[in-house]
Amino acid sequence: MDHFFLGLLVVILGGMLNSTFALPMKYSRSWKWENTWFVFTLLALLLLPAAVAAFAVPRLTEVYAAAKPADFIPGLVFGFLWGLAQTTFGLSIAMVGMAMAFAIVVGLAGLIGSFLPMIVLHPEALLGPRGIALAVSAVLVFIGLAAYSRAAREREAATGAVAASGGSYRKGLALCLFTGVLGGMINLGFAFSGNLSALAAEFGVPPASANFAVWLVVLSAGWIPNAAYTLWLMARNRTFVLFAARPGRDSLLAAAMSLFWLSGVFIYGAGSTVMGKFGTSIGWAVNIIVLLLWSTTLGLLTGEWRDARPEILRRMKTGVAIILASVVVLSATGLLPE
Repeated sequence: MDHFFLGLLVVILGGMLNSTFALPMKYSRSWKWENTWFVFTLLALLLLPAAVAAFAVPRLTEVYAAAKPADFIPGLVFGFLWGLAQTTFGLSIAMVGMAMAFAIVVGLAGLIGSFLPMIVLHPEALLGPRGIALAVSAVLVFIGLAAYSRAAREREAATGAVAASGGSYRKGLALCLFTGVLGGMINLGFAFSGNLSALAAEFGVPPASANFAVWLVVLSAGWIPNAAYTLWLMARNRTFVLFAARPGRDSLLAAAMSLFWLSGVFIYGAGSTVMGKFGTSIGWAVNIIVLLLWSTTLGLLTGEWRDARPEILRRMKTGVAIILASVVVLSATGLLPE
């Protein structure tokens, strides 16, 4: 039990770090969104994962050389799709704020990331207890999203709020929904890359470290759409020159984003492992709950809902509570019989 509670504390820390990653972006003064997001994704999705994989998998190049091309396809395809979601996630945060973006994206991504592997790998389970629990979770997610999006529309109408990027909350909501649908692709990248991690294990890499060979494939594929879009934006908006403006301060903010995000992901993985057999169920539920609650708290503390009327705030909090309930039901599927 001591290991369980130690793992639980580690998971909570990982969730707080992960949900804090977007906070430094609020304090960028000279760079535009595309400058900050380019540096953040370059570090978080390419350079730092490459360094970690090279350290954790000493024979990494041999593993990749021995792999078949088909072994890379799931990680590359689903990683690229998830990368599209990362791009729109950054845009949606700029449009609707941390609180709303995290609530919608995490709720949908968690549901879809669990549903699709079951449909593909274990379709027979859809009619069993786990399938029923997933269906209940889906209903709760959509009820919670409806309450949250209604609160956001009412806030916009009441305050005349306009997104920081110049878009509307309706556009931001659409981006959140798109991001949530594709956000679960990262889970599929790992779920269908078993051959690559098994090959790494054959080269003597411990199972806990073998997954880093998959991490690098998935995250580097996810970096491609982020790099392409931000480079295009910088060319269109002529914002390349902004890299020379306060390069130290704003680059440190982007670096902080990458460290928050990556350390949160890795720490969650370590904590869920320490928790033992409940890591993928209770650990996942705690992680998502911390993500939602902490990102909502940060959004409130930084004034994202400052001008909202009390009844609108209540509706927003009700939406978050229902989404949290869906996450608890979703994670309970790991404790149910096959």
